[in-house]
Amino acid sequence: MSLVSISVPCFNEEKTVPIFYNEILKVFEDKKDDLEFEIIFVDDGSKDDTFKIIKNLSKEDERVKYIAFSRNFGKEAAIYAGLKNSKGYYVVTMDADLQDPPSLLPEMIESIKSGYDCVATRRITRKGEPIIRSWFSKLFYKIINRLSDVQIVDGVRDYRIMTRVMTDSVLTLSEYNRFSKGIFAWVGFETKYLEFENIKRDEGESSWSFLKLLKYSIEGFVSFSTSLLSISTVLGILLSILSIILILIVIIGNLLYSNPVPGWASTVCLILFVGGVQLFCIGLLGLYLSKTYLETKKRPIYISKEEKL
Repeated sequence: MSLVSISVPCFNEEKTVPIFYNEILKVFEDKKDDLEFEIIFVDDGSKDDTFKIIKNLSKEDERVKYIAFSRNFGKEAAIYAGLKNSKGYYVVTMDADLQDPPSLLPEMIESIKSGYDCVATRRITRKGEPIIRSWFSKLFYKIINRLSDVQIVDGVRDYRIMTRVMTDSVLTLSEYNRFSKGIFAWVGFETKYLEFENIKRDEGESSWSFLKLLKYSIEGFVSFSTSLLSISTVLGILLSILSIILILIVIIGNLLYSNPVPGWASTVCLILFVGGVQLFCIGLLGLYLSKTYLETKKRPIYISKEEKL
């Protein structure tokens, strides 16, 4: 009998955790003679009663395990902690907010049994999301797939089931600055994608604001592409060539017409433009250096204050 480990990052999910737990029980009710399961809840420094509810569930059901962080380390750290402490031959990572529908699990399990290394999910619609947020999300996938060596499927979720071999491969990438969607793509392995329509949260509110998503997307660009540095270099070369051309125009103008070139406003605009590009390029370089700085510190990805595994 195979064990399925279900890793569930949680942050302020006191309303959804009990519902999620009951949904998982329904899924495995029909597979009790075929599969065993464990649920590893990772409490990412919740401020509500999420951890208390998880502890109560673990007292009632020995299949419920948990890791409680000492503070909020972020979803990426929670995903890593869940995968690291999973024991199953098959490993699932999914959210507790039920936007990752547990009803897809039976099909995912059957698909991975047929020979795939991973069965992942992707949203084909974004109903219920703000239009501007959906537009930026699509733009992110287009840009990162052009700039990066790895290809990330548009709409792909962290919700997936993996074999133990793939899980162990993901864990070998123990980098501090993590971007799981890129890591899952980078390690390779044969992956099948199941499509589903976007599902609204029944309870609670998402902790992912637009600014957090923007920061997360920047993390993806920096983690899996150095093309931005190349772009800043090319941009610097083009501006240098342009400045040389303008200098020649000014010199020729003075020699032919003995009249200084008028237009201080255009000169100021040009200076501001070049200065802005320079600051942008320096900022990019600083971003990459800051990530390198954090990696060299070798800090732990997370710190747990309490565990039951």
